[in-house]
Amino acid sequence: MNRDIIKSERSAAVRKAVRTAVTYVILTFWAIVVLFPFYWMVLTSLKDYGSYNSEYIPKFFTLAPTVENYASAFTAVPLARYFMNTVIFTLATTALMLVVIIPAAFAFSRLEFRGRDAVFTLFLSLMMIPYELVVITNYVTITDLGLRNTFTGLILPSVTSVFYIYLLKENFSQIPDELYYAAKVDGTRDLKYLFRVMIPICRPTVITVTVLKVIECWNSYVWPRLITDDQNYFLVSNGIQEIRENGFGRENIPAMMAAVVVISAPLIVLFLIFRKKIMEGVARGGTKG
Repeated sequence: MNRDIIKSERSAAVRKAVRTAVTYVILTFWAIVVLFPFYWMVLTSLKDYGSYNSEYIPKFFTLAPTVENYASAFTAVPLARYFMNTVIFTLATTALMLVVIIPAAFAFSRLEFRGRDAVFTLFLSLMMIPYELVVITNYVTITDLGLRNTFTGLILPSVTSVFYIYLLKENFSQIPDELYYAAKVDGTRDLKYLFRVMIPICRPTVITVTVLKVIECWNSYVWPRLITDDQNYFLVSNGIQEIRENGFGRENIPAMMAAVVVISAPLIVLFLIFRKKIMEGVARGGTKG
């Protein structure tokens, strides 16, 4: 009997080890598939222009890395200015968005007023409108206001988001009503309750929304391309196109990759810093009750 038990335990352990090994093999393969484009981008940016063009068969390593391409990326076009414009646009847009969506989410989740559910349903229905229609409407409005080629024109259409309001509203709704009623009994104002109780409890979601908005602004291309034709207001996404067209042309791929690495690095660092908060915030967003 003992031999049968030991044999059964060994078989179970072997099966578990095989499943674990297969899982890690699959995950490793998938990680390589996902990360390979980033590796190839960095590798290409470190190759000399001449050696890159002489490669009839692409090489997966280089014995003579160079940073000359990074210098070229900043000298061919005013990439540093585009970088600073993007930082200003991203920080201002994200800050204004938080000022708008946090009180809105609080109102929809906690305050009682006539027509609240109808207004929230109307808000959600706005998500059904195609993005192209919104872009056209915003373009006409900003042009009529004379805000083309200004930071105001770049920022204003992006200071709110129905999806982020919905996400925060769902998280705020998970906080027990008893906390709110107890705070009201103590004479706590709504804004004080919002900043002292609700935001700290839902901090992972707030951080997630902030990081997602930063990424969205940093990668914004269509709207800045429409509303600006002055280089003084170009963002890095437009800067890549400017490098391709008026910088070092379409043939200097290593320099193009260097510019892409410089532009992508802040987002990668940001995600690595806040990855745990992002995962926690997304998990909270998918939990009800």
